[in-house]
Amino acid sequence: MTPPIALLSVYDKTDLLQLAEGLHKAGVQLLGSGGTAKKIRDAGIPIQDVSDITKAPEMLGGRVKTLHPAVHGGILARAIPADEQDLAAQGIAPISIVVCNLYPFAETVAAPDCTPARAVEEIDIGGVTLLRAAAKNHARVAVLSDPRDYAPFLAAWAAGQGDVGDARRAALALKAFEATAAYDDAIGGYFRAQYADAGLAPEARAGPVRRIALRYGANPHQTPAQAYVKDGELPFKALVGSPGYINLLDALNSYALVSELQEALGLPAAASFKHVSPAGAAVGLELNDVEKEVYGVDDLKEPLTPLACAYARARGADRMSSFGDFIALSAPCDLATARIISREVSDGIIAPGYSDEALEVLRKKKGGKYCVLQIDPSYKPEPIETRQVYGIYMQQRRNDAKIDANLFKTIVSKNKELPESGVTDLIVATLALKYTQSNSVAYALRGAVIGLGAGQQSRIHCTRLAGAKADLWWLRHHARVRALPFRAGVKRAEKANAVDLFVGGEPLAGGERAQWEGLFAHVPAPLGADERAAHMAALDGVACASDAFFPFPDNVHRARRSGVRYLAAPAGSVMDAECIKAADEHGIVFAHTNLRLFHH
Repeated sequence: MTPPIALLSVYDKTDLLQLAEGLHKAGVQLLGSGGTAKKIRDAGIPIQDVSDITKAPEMLGGRVKTLHPAVHGGILARAIPADEQDLAAQGIAPISIVVCNLYPFAETVAAPDCTPARAVEEIDIGGVTLLRAAAKNHARVAVLSDPRDYAPFLAAWAAGQGDVGDARRAALALKAFEATAAYDDAIGGYFRAQYADAGLAPEARAGPVRRIALRYGANPHQTPAQAYVKDGELPFKALVGSPGYINLLDALNSYALVSELQEALGLPAAASFKHVSPAGAAVGLELNDVEKEVYGVDDLKEPLTPLACAYARARGADRMSSFGDFIALSAPCDLATARIISREVSDGIIAPGYSDEALEVLRKKKGGKYCVLQIDPSYKPEPIETRQVYGIYMQQRRNDAKIDANLFKTIVSKNKELPESGVTDLIVATLALKYTQSNSVAYALRGAVIGLGAGQQSRIHCTRLAGAKADLWWLRHHARVRALPFRAGVKRAEKANAVDLFVGGEPLAGGERAQWEGLFAHVPAPLGADERAAHMAALDGVACASDAFFPFPDNVHRARRSGVRYLAAPAGSVMDAECIKAADEHGIVFAHTNLRLFHH
């Protein structure tokens, strides 16, 4: 009987001699290439050179060693008569074991002085071909790509008298496939940086931009960092400044939100994002005079466009949380919108385009370092998204659920009068939740989020937090708040903080109180309990949405205290009936959406 043949061709020679000795003692005929064969032969273990069966020497400085039909025919031949006849006709012996690992490409390119010329010499061709050929034919061939598998393989070979079993061959094939995939990924990553990076001059790029280097990851010590695509072109580009890791998380999530808002409602939309959740989001409904004053745009020289109204509303929902925001616009940025942005403390913006006048305004922000991203509005992400957490890969279908008026047709309350304005606000609130860290609850009015409770483990805490923010938003509309006697020269951010302390009724003392009082020409009297109650009683017609079911009716009662008249949440709680009963008690229109929208 012809002895089985093992082909050995390795860069990493860890435990190579132990494997070769074990295979030889088990009656396996050894066949090797280059330095692998030499090391085994020098140890006194019999081995043939690959050139003995190919009848061709190694060539091109070692670039061609095993690429030959005598090698790959022996590996790829199946245990079927037709393949066996082909081998016999060509005088080729079947190969039963392939031992191979690859040139250290990733380690080579990690060196700071590595050049593309040096990198290409570390791209293994024959080795990858051997691994894939053997792995493809794992019904017959065993492939060893990891020295840690040598000892278990020898034990299994001995126990099975030359047959390690289908399961082991399959496991070894999977490891080989994953090794070559990781190898290709490393090669692609290196040359993506060399030939398709946004930082390269156009004449130095070998095609479209596929990668952009980031200053660091979520924190300054997390380097290196990058954003890239493996196919096509990176769908955004930096017109001014450069984005950070969190900037991009905010930019891409916020643009997805505003693009869906515009698609759902046919109005330009804007969002103000902080730490991967919206501080505000809105569509471009016209501002009335009071809203212009509250949002600080009553003195804008340019006429307020629908897009400018959308951003004024989004930024004005929660000015404290929007401080240092990343902005998303669903339509090209116009001059009026850029003027509003120029007044605010913000980290960056993403939009499908910019007018020349708007871009000129934004270029001057932050001394020319303000991050201005332009995204391709035709870009559609892949349906499957992948992330890695603690070294583990997870995949899921992207959340492509459509949020439109049809979602709110199942009205379970006695009051079933849901006006168009209520539908608009429920769409705004629900879409905001789709891109908010869960658990989350959002309140909306006049096409804008007015309060959002994000990332709370308890549903009622989301509802309370969002309600408290909605209350503060409404109190900022109070005539006395709008007329606060600020001293000349007080900055917008200082005013926002002072107003927040005033409407929140925060008790101040010592230096903090002195600093606050120093912002005013004369110290304003606090809002009394009766003033607050009277003003809050006028808040009505608010929409509230939840990203999952309400577990208890306390959420409904709390929502009503912030003027909620329209409510939407999935069904599924054992307390659904009690929640509906609470809605009926307050005359609230309650729609069951049957769509959970967790986002993490």
